[in-house]
Amino acid sequence: MKKLVMSAVMLATLLGAPALLAQEAAAPGAAAGAAVEAAAPGLDSTLIVDAESGAPVSAQRKRSATSFYDVMTGSGPIGFLLWMALFGSGAAAIYFIVDCSILVRPAKMLPGTLIDQVKSAMAEGDVLKALKACESEPSSMANILSAGFSHVEEGYDIIQESVGTAADLETERLMQRLTWISVCANLAPMLGLLGTVQGMIMAFGNIATAAPDVGALALAIAQALWTTAGGLVVAIPAITFYYGIRNNANKLVLRMEAMTMELIKDLRNVEVVND
Repeated sequence: MKKLVMSAVMLATLLGAPALLAQEAAAPGAAAGAAVEAAAPGLDSTLIVDAESGAPVSAQRKRSATSFYDVMTGSGPIGFLLWMALFGSGAAAIYFIVDCSILVRPAKMLPGTLIDQVKSAMAEGDVLKALKACESEPSSMANILSAGFSHVEEGYDIIQESVGTAADLETERLMQRLTWISVCANLAPMLGLLGTVQGMIMAFGNIATAAPDVGALALAIAQALWTTAGGLVVAIPAITFYYGIRNNANKLVLRMEAMTMELIKDLRNVEVVND
């Protein structure tokens, strides 16, 4: 009888040990789950506790990062219009950068064939031939040379003044084209800042009418700051290209003016040939 009782006790101990171990292993996880629930009692998603690490695992996956389309559409109609204006400003900046880069080139402003024809005509002493060469190949250099040749009968001082005035006009004409790049570069950050201000107004307006949500506020502010980033992305390359092309244009205009004075320096001794 005594052996039977001892065998029953040993059998109960062996059967109860695994359950006890399971309870002890689950205790830290349950404590972690209770701690998470106490820290975030209003959390809607169900939390599952990992039995090994005791770390809470959300049953609902986190939403992926907000896409750029969501940023555009989440800022309201005004914000969407501001994004369209930013895209338009960027497209205009690209157009004017390409256009001015093609225009402000030595081959475009100082054609080699024009220089050769004018040199040949001046070597022959035929001002009218040089003037016709300028008319046949219109360019900035041709305009400056034409201004000098057109006043050949009025004296060298008038020729110099006419060349200087023509060079100033060509510079102004180029600057008018380049100014549009500067306009796009200055307009883009202002549009971005306006979009950010508009987004902040919407964010704080929503908080004022509802319970404060830190996550929603952070998301709204992030969406608002995207417009400022977009404006800077447009403005920085545009302003860089603007100053680069402008400096190149100024150098070419000075070069054209100096070359013109070199070509017409002997006009005092040139007689006009009339057909």
